[in-house]
Amino acid sequence: MTELAAIRGFKDILPDQARYWRLIEDRARDVSRRFNYAELRPPIMERTELFQRGLGEATDIVEKEMYTMEDRSGDRITLRPEATAGMVRALIEHNLHEGGRPVRLFCLGPMFRYERPQKGRLRQFHQLDVEVFGDSGPTIDAEVIMWLHTFLKELGLIELTVVLNSLGCPACRPRFREKLVDFLADHQKTLCQDCNRRLTQNPLRVLDCKSPSCQAIVSKGPVLSEFLCPECRQHFLGVRQALDSLGVIYTLNDKLVRGLDYYTRTTFEVHSGNLGSQNAVAGGGRYDGLCARLGGPDIPAIGFAAGLERLILLLSEKYAATEPGPDYYAAVLCPEATGPAFTLVQHLRAMGHMVAADWEPGGLKSRLKRADKAGAAKVIMFGPDELAAGEVTVRDLSTGDQWRLPINRPERF
Repeated sequence: MTELAAIRGFKDILPDQARYWRLIEDRARDVSRRFNYAELRPPIMERTELFQRGLGEATDIVEKEMYTMEDRSGDRITLRPEATAGMVRALIEHNLHEGGRPVRLFCLGPMFRYERPQKGRLRQFHQLDVEVFGDSGPTIDAEVIMWLHTFLKELGLIELTVVLNSLGCPACRPRFREKLVDFLADHQKTLCQDCNRRLTQNPLRVLDCKSPSCQAIVSKGPVLSEFLCPECRQHFLGVRQALDSLGVIYTLNDKLVRGLDYYTRTTFEVHSGNLGSQNAVAGGGRYDGLCARLGGPDIPAIGFAAGLERLILLLSEKYAATEPGPDYYAAVLCPEATGPAFTLVQHLRAMGHMVAADWEPGGLKSRLKRADKAGAAKVIMFGPDELAAGEVTVRDLSTGDQWRLPINRPERF
């Protein structure tokens, strides 16, 4: 391996894999068009304070995983570990919320977190983010969930289950938090080190811990749904009724809290049975207080993120993403044919044809092998006999039929 190999956790996307990326990105843009969501492209680097205030100081991302540095001006800057905070910052900075109508946005791009690389999880990874600002009702929550469900279903994933929970609001969640802290305080010796720290900083994160001992403890603790205020109960019921009306399969999970501080009320994940125990392919929820926390107006919001690497794992295991081969392969069979072949090929490309070509002359047998390997539909042969007649020979590789065409009449192809 070369000394200048890619950094650990950073991976080249090779041509045979890029087709999956295009498939996902094209499908995301098509679903966005049908749902009337506009694309936003925030920068990959932001002020560190944006993520500290937006995600919460006690989150694993801020505490352990951010790529943070000082620039030459002494400012603290961070490669974005997620997209939502940057999208909220852009909404506020450019007054995208003006006009009174909900703002529907999506974003595709790389994120960066320093964590242990593993299957489907890298230090530079890519996400699809979908966000809606300015609508506090339950129907928009169901719409966002349906955006995700539609997208995954149209990628060909069929073993899909929506997992739902409500985290309540600032009016009702403090009562649950108090009961949870009292309960967990009696089990501190059994909690893992991270959860003991979370107990004082963000106790709801204990519900999200993957440690078996911590899961066993919280399974016996207070249940968040029992503390919801009437408004939150009604809101959550509205989300479920909207999904019921479309026949969407979902399950309820009181322990689903997600990993970031800004979530409130509806939280959700979509699971696929193809990923085994690590089966969440996307997740998100409502974050009504984040805009105000970052210095903007108090705008309600909801969104989700889907990791593209995990989706590509599913797609590559499900089927091979195939792309059509070239319409033509230009076989240059003698040195004097290079110039005329180059001219004709450029005309064909300008007309919209996909044309593969090797400009070094070679034998017909080797060029036919190359055309077949490229998946070309037809071969254009530029040999001395053809040049003398001002023509080319075209062969259909599927039937073996061939014919002559004038070399200076690209419209005939």
